[in-house]
Amino acid sequence: MELAWATEDLVIAGQPYPGFPILLWDSMESCVPVNQFFRHYLLRGVIGSKRSWPSTGRALYDFFSFLQAHELDWRDVDRGEAKSLVAAYRDYCQVACKLAPNTTHQRLFYICEFYKFALKEGWVKRLPFAYEERSVRRETGFLAHIDASGSKAMANDVMPRKPKILPKFLSIEEVKALLAATENPHHRMMMRLALYTGLRREEIATFPLVYVSDPEKAVRTERNLRILLDPYDGSGMATKGSKPREIYVSRQFMAELYRYVTKVRGERASLSKTPQGTLLLNQSGEPYGEDGKSLNRIISETGKRAGIKVHTHMLRHTYATHTLVNLQRNRASGIEPLVFVQRQLGHSSIQTTMVYLHLINEMADEAVLAYDDELNALAGAP
Repeated sequence: MELAWATEDLVIAGQPYPGFPILLWDSMESCVPVNQFFRHYLLRGVIGSKRSWPSTGRALYDFFSFLQAHELDWRDVDRGEAKSLVAAYRDYCQVACKLAPNTTHQRLFYICEFYKFALKEGWVKRLPFAYEERSVRRETGFLAHIDASGSKAMANDVMPRKPKILPKFLSIEEVKALLAATENPHHRMMMRLALYTGLRREEIATFPLVYVSDPEKAVRTERNLRILLDPYDGSGMATKGSKPREIYVSRQFMAELYRYVTKVRGERASLSKTPQGTLLLNQSGEPYGEDGKSLNRIISETGKRAGIKVHTHMLRHTYATHTLVNLQRNRASGIEPLVFVQRQLGHSSIQTTMVYLHLINEMADEAVLAYDDELNALAGAP
């Protein structure tokens, strides 16, 4: 039998679901459990962004391809002393395929979720994995009041321990070099928007023109200006999982955005036959693709000219790391640093934001200069 992974556009209860993953065999009956799992797992909103759905499909496809190649039945969960199917697949990913640890971990996660669903549906009598107690290391530092070093947690015994991989970010000197290598004023504003807000690439690509205003008309006492990123306000804004959130930008940076709109953007806007609602436009005067992939190419190529390996998400890490450092140093502001950065970045869990604590604990003191002030020193005609 031939196994294939594909996507199809579904309409369920009047709701469109484009790019929905499915598994196909010559014998369609064999795929029914997997595809039922897809409908259950994805349609109940476990993964907020539909662009992440293909990862689930690829994980199950690869696992079942592995089973098919070795003539194994996914329902064979009672193997006695023999290695479980999931453990065998884990070792195959790590040893034979030499996959990155995070890739292996991600695939195993979806496979284990499938087996949990299969147990609930009565397709298998037990799970092909167990749970064990593992030590959980929590970070110390300026959030010492929530520290729980040495605590225990139950973990899936088939899952490899996730390696501690710290996100990469740019130093202030590298930020200066990157912007200095950016001759195109539109590309420069693209990067500045990322560096001043920590927006994801799809949020930068769809950032609406109407979100930019003249800061001189705002309340004079406000140092920072609030922007509501709302996918439902009709402006075309796209956020991860379509979740609205508020972000704050400095009055000075809003002035830079307003200057760009009134004095620079018109050049590209005139190239399009119809008015465009996004702040940033490509060389044809049209919006960039909603996924923001073309932004990554522009930033990476600019980085090469500056001798820096960089991508769009690294600018997000740069914003988060330096902002967290500055807020930690200036506690008089009354702002809880980690909570502020979490809200700015749109993280659902503060645990996701805590990865930046690893970074600031390892940074040398001379490397943690005032971020916003340094960027403002670079300000000028965008």
